[in-house]
Amino acid sequence: MASKLKTVYVCSDCGFQTAKWFGKCPECEAWNTLEEQVVNDASSVKNTKNFQSISASNGVATCINEIDTTKEFRYHTGLGELDRVLGGGIVKGAVMLVSGDPGIGKSTIMLQVCQQLGDLKILYVSGEESQRQIKLRASRLGVHAPNLFIMCGTDVESIVGYIRLNKPDLVIVDSIQTMNLEPISSSPGSVTQIRECTNCFLKVAKSMEIPFFIVGHVNKDGAIAGPKVLEHIVDAVLYFEGERNMSYRILRAVKNRFGSTNEIGVFEMGDKGLYEVENPSLMMLSGRPKNVAGTCVACVMEGSRPILAEVQGLVSATPFGNPRRMCTGFDYNRMNLILAVLEKRGGYFFSNLDVYVNVIGGLRLDEPSADLTVAMALVSGLKDKPMPEDVIAFGEIGLAGEIRAVNSAKARVAEAARLGFKRCILPYNNLKNVNELTDKIELIGVHNVREAYERIAENF
Repeated sequence: MASKLKTVYVCSDCGFQTAKWFGKCPECEAWNTLEEQVVNDASSVKNTKNFQSISASNGVATCINEIDTTKEFRYHTGLGELDRVLGGGIVKGAVMLVSGDPGIGKSTIMLQVCQQLGDLKILYVSGEESQRQIKLRASRLGVHAPNLFIMCGTDVESIVGYIRLNKPDLVIVDSIQTMNLEPISSSPGSVTQIRECTNCFLKVAKSMEIPFFIVGHVNKDGAIAGPKVLEHIVDAVLYFEGERNMSYRILRAVKNRFGSTNEIGVFEMGDKGLYEVENPSLMMLSGRPKNVAGTCVACVMEGSRPILAEVQGLVSATPFGNPRRMCTGFDYNRMNLILAVLEKRGGYFFSNLDVYVNVIGGLRLDEPSADLTVAMALVSGLKDKPMPEDVIAFGEIGLAGEIRAVNSAKARVAEAARLGFKRCILPYNNLKNVNELTDKIELIGVHNVREAYERIAENF
């Protein structure tokens, strides 16, 4: 007798299921995320349990003091920037999700990892390309790994069966949205398919201690396509950032069970794939204009690495009734807050002016320490007086107009001095932590936003 089919609506963000369609998900309150799916009864999903129950240690508990980690080591990918983001290398049994916009370089860096790890037995599973297409792209990138095996298919049962039989050292799945389990009647890319396929790969990775790289698509909002539970299942979530029309790419870890989530890796896309950028600060400041109003240099911390970036602020008269505000690489609401503080506390008026803020190089400044840099660039653009080229500024701005202390001030100042900057505007409360660097760079401690600009304006 044929199994009964039923129609359900599943939220693509959280996986919530309901028999009735809603404009807003009752669980996560996201709009327009309920998708119609035709599925079998609940027994179809339960049939996958026999396939997923592959862990040999079910029902066994071990004292934490008896677990041996002396032989633990990481596979080094050969790409220092990728190792930095992963926390030092690839951990055995780790499941890592790599996501980003189409064409950003996800498949490219996976093939380059295969070349660098040529001594390992690697299985590359592709559900989007044929073996011939992958070979052509590998030849273009100079990938000639003798232990790289290409498997094209989407059936997870067949893939896991091959893995259990051949025991590769590393598995790459490109992409998870194309994988499917036959017992589940929903189409590939659906919430149920993505969740169950990832769970299957997770069971294999943990039981056989095989690391997995899983490539994931993103939706139009930039988030990983599929249920949010996908990010909770895996051990690490890596995002590729950057503009497609620019050559620089930033790899950022938003989740990492085996390392810091604050580290980033910087790459440059070339004809032969992705190249590491060992000095991101120098790259971000290349081509900086001279004697132009509205520019200032920021220093933000990405994990343990200080990075310098140029911030540009353009202020011009508006031909319309309402002034326009635009922001690239910086939080839009934060920019409006800074403008309000500059008007109320500093006496710099932007009410009838268009304001544009841009961070050069495709870097996004999410750290509050960039507040003072944005404020200095905007005031410089308002006064139409260029900032000195040898000045760098960082500090958080409060609603009272005060400049609040930031962390890692010593590392920021040392990086600025290394790149040839002569003066540094920083919060007054950070001076005590960087006094030993006064012989390398002039330190200007300020209390509020107006004092910050006036201390530099004295030298104009």
